[in-house]
This record gives sequence, structure tokens and C-alpha cells, in this order.
Amino acid sequence: QAQLVESGGGLVQTGGSLRLSCDDSAGALSMYVVGWFRQSPGKEREFVGVIDLSGRNTQTADSVRGRFTISRDKTKNTVYLRMNNLKPDDTAVYYCAAKIRGAEGYTFWGQGTQVTVSS
Repeated sequence: QAQLVESGGGLVQTGGSLRLSCDDSAGALSMYVVGWFRQSPGKEREFVGVIDLSGRNTQTADSVRGRFTISRDKTKNTVYLRMNNLKPDDTAVYYCAAKIRGAEGYTFWGQGTQVTVSS
């Protein structure tokens, strides 16, 4: 059972960069497909991107494509969300989630990390 913890959030100016990390304290993250989501006040949770088990295949939402990159380090049991050229609209709580390959929904969720982009 995965126990996900996000880190790396913070306050950054427009155009800046951050790298979020998703770690699994249970040490099993390499067994799961991992997705990133975000939610800002008054808005529904939004899909940001996903990475497969191998780490070779990723998908990102249109709103972040070309600016955000997802990667995974199996030796560290960590998935990263690299965010470049950040905009105020990227301000949100970012969550990572994990699921078994082929599953429809995500089973495990982290507590989230706040990202704030100032204009």
C-alpha cells in the first residue's frame, strides 16, 4: 500500500521554476502509475500529467504541456514534476496519486503541496 508524500512547493515569481517530488514511504512507488493533479480554491481538481511504470511514457494536460515535465527515479522511489515558466494560473495545491496499471481510478493520494505563483 503506497503512502505518498509531496514536497517542493512554495512561492515563486511568474516565469520561475519549481520541482515537486512525490515519495512513497512504503517504498513501492515503482509498482504504480503515478499522476499529478492540482486544485485551486473554487475550482475542481484538474489533471496535470501522468507517468507510466517504465518512466518512458508521460502525458500532460494541454494547459501545462511544454512547461511541465514528469519523470521518475526508480532508485529513489520518487516521481518528479518539473514546472518551468510558471504563471499565476498555476497557483494551486498539487497532489500526486498512484494506481495499479490498468486501473480506472487512483487508489492512493498524497496530502498535497502548495504552489503559489506571484505576478
